[in-house]
Amino acid sequence: MAEIKVPELAESIMEGTIAQWLKKPGDYVEKGEYIVELETDKVNVEIISEEAGVLKELKAEEGETVNVGDVIAIVDGSASAGVTASEAAPEVPKAENVEPAQPAAAQQEEKQETESKDRPIASPAARKLAREKGIDLTEVPTVDPLGRVRKQDVEGYSNQPKQPAAAPAPQAKPAAVVQEEPGKPVERVKLSRRRQTIAKRLVEVQQTAAMLTTFNEIDMTAVMELRKRKKDKFYEEHDVKLGFMSFFTKAVVAALKKYPAVNAELQEDELVYKKFYDIGVAVSTDEGLVVPVIRNCDRKNFAEIEDDILKVAKKARDNKLALSDLQGGTFTITNGGVFGSLLSTPILNGSQVGILGMHTIQTRPVAIDAERMENRPMMYVALSYDHRVIDGKEAVGFLVTIKKLLENPEDLLLEG
Repeated sequence: MAEIKVPELAESIMEGTIAQWLKKPGDYVEKGEYIVELETDKVNVEIISEEAGVLKELKAEEGETVNVGDVIAIVDGSASAGVTASEAAPEVPKAENVEPAQPAAAQQEEKQETESKDRPIASPAARKLAREKGIDLTEVPTVDPLGRVRKQDVEGYSNQPKQPAAAPAPQAKPAAVVQEEPGKPVERVKLSRRRQTIAKRLVEVQQTAAMLTTFNEIDMTAVMELRKRKKDKFYEEHDVKLGFMSFFTKAVVAALKKYPAVNAELQEDELVYKKFYDIGVAVSTDEGLVVPVIRNCDRKNFAEIEDDILKVAKKARDNKLALSDLQGGTFTITNGGVFGSLLSTPILNGSQVGILGMHTIQTRPVAIDAERMENRPMMYVALSYDHRVIDGKEAVGFLVTIKKLLENPEDLLLEG
């Protein structure tokens, strides 16, 4: 008999939800064949069978939460294709021989599972500080994209004014009850693990960062004319379409080089300046927004950036993103304009200190000089930033740099 266990997923990801069983008991599976889809906070992972045989038993149902290391299925390696697990007679006496030991083992496994679920992911320094201050780590919010509690999260939580425990109780009960009128149809749908995580992270960012947004507008005439002239030849040479995202990505990299604090990260009492440019690009999927990362954007040309964006967007919509695709970004770009958004204030992504919001292109009258007005394709752009790290002057300068480069796109070639 071979046990199928939940594998190590990534640092600080310790559990997932059974999204879908791809095989059912009695099915024959090959070694390396996918048997179950596991949903984590960030991506869906397909787990393989390490042995060929008949799938004898499923130890977890769809929708059930499982931890790394949990046994979720049993494969009978002695059975061949066309033979069901119940027909694999050689294994029956063995199962009966070890039956008395199962209750104690099951109790221990259940105890370990409960402890693992209750135990938050935290750095050793955070755990030590929490013990010293008598803080329950499960109550500490964090902006870490994978949910790990860090020392500065504990410090920030301990410095918050304590609220009387009894005060919010009277208001909490009515808020949790949804009044439904008889005869009025409703539908209740449980939030997916990913949607729950997105909701939690967005609230945590707003609670732990001094977030502020500044705006500007860009005349897209030059970019649109350049794209119109070059798009056919660009496609012929690179087999990928020339979109706006490559222009914005290159402009962002240039602005980050000029204002390095926007590419930094605040860690406790230190500001970590990142000398690389891994840009996250927000992609909308049926399960919610994900932010795959385009690596080394400062070293890539327009075609390479467009190709990378196309690939990760397809992987995101097909639920094929790996955890490595989502980790390590230094700055994020989100484009609400594809849905018609005219103006918005994007929320910071995890521990990053800046995010650029693009919006729809709208023809508006623009003053060319004191005497002339022209209709121009204009786009509002927004920079949300952590005011603890970035001052207003830097934020405005960052947006102005992007504006100038996109209104004179030839200058992007000089930026490499």
